[in-house]
Amino acid sequence: MEMTFRWYGTGFDTVELWQIRQIPGVTGVITTLYDTTPGEVWKPEKIHALKEQVEAAGLHIAGIESVNVHDAIKIGSPDCEKYIDNYIETLENLGKEDIHLVCYNFMPVFDWTRTELARKRPDGSTVLAYTQAAVDALDPEKMFESIAGDANGAILPGWEPERMARVKELFEMYAGIDNEKLFANLTHFLERIMPVCNKYDIKMAIHPDDPAWSVFGLPRIIINKENILRLMKAVDDVHNGVTFCSGSYGTNLENDLPEMIRALKGRIHFAHVRNLKFNSPDDFEESAHLSSDGTFDMYEIMKALYETGFEGPIRPDHGRMIWGEKAMPGYGLYDRALGATYLNGLWEAIDKAAKRGR
Repeated sequence: MEMTFRWYGTGFDTVELWQIRQIPGVTGVITTLYDTTPGEVWKPEKIHALKEQVEAAGLHIAGIESVNVHDAIKIGSPDCEKYIDNYIETLENLGKEDIHLVCYNFMPVFDWTRTELARKRPDGSTVLAYTQAAVDALDPEKMFESIAGDANGAILPGWEPERMARVKELFEMYAGIDNEKLFANLTHFLERIMPVCNKYDIKMAIHPDDPAWSVFGLPRIIINKENILRLMKAVDDVHNGVTFCSGSYGTNLENDLPEMIRALKGRIHFAHVRNLKFNSPDDFEESAHLSSDGTFDMYEIMKALYETGFEGPIRPDHGRMIWGEKAMPGYGLYDRALGATYLNGLWEAIDKAAKRGR
């Protein structure tokens, strides 16, 4: 595996490339062209400039997160083919720059949902959190307003102001879309893009829905082992794969994370490894990556990845705000750097134990 770090780009991220370069064991970044919009073709010159910038800092682009999927594709509207063609052109431009991994999601309206961006923990750190009772009491059109004040001035991925201004329109667009229609539209999208993925060896790694259940009545399909294996079978191509996000799948405590990893052997192309602390089944908060600080056994998650031969990028995810840092919620430097070092330590221990046992 390769330890990586998410970086949103100059002007959007408080973390700088030289700082990432100094995190022990981190050799690549997972990045994006953050100022592009869904459906827009990524220009070759912009991709090349981004690649040069990252490489000048002594790192490399290990993958893209995300090339966002236009809503027309998700709902299967008459103009969806135009936007799929644009997506294919973007993939071709990435492939020509020797970039071979794209993380994406197929979530309607909200890319992820949290009810708090700065819940204070007993140690004084602040974290992202979710309470179902708070969601049930909210008008979805007011969702962004309820959390925007804690964003530290950042533009949140999936919660861009111009998108949130269209929430009512977006809900109307998805009114006739249920889980089966959404799944069919996802399958069609993947079938269309597989030829270019095969040509340039681009691994598409779908990110699970977060949380792993319906929010505001919207369809959710990438939520459990049954559904993700169905998708792998529906488009049975190695380039159709998974971003295994322990924190997103883990929002549903019925998901056995190590067992899911083993069931997906060979189709996990990218991993977000993070921990959650549950106060009840529908009230959770992000925690430090350390197993004892949350609910998940991080050793067993890393061991399952190791034992299934995972060789792709891993990144720490959704760090706490600690030591007075002000950054995009979940994406500061300090706690994610601690997380990367912890995960690297687990991997080294697992690797040495396995080799000594041979």
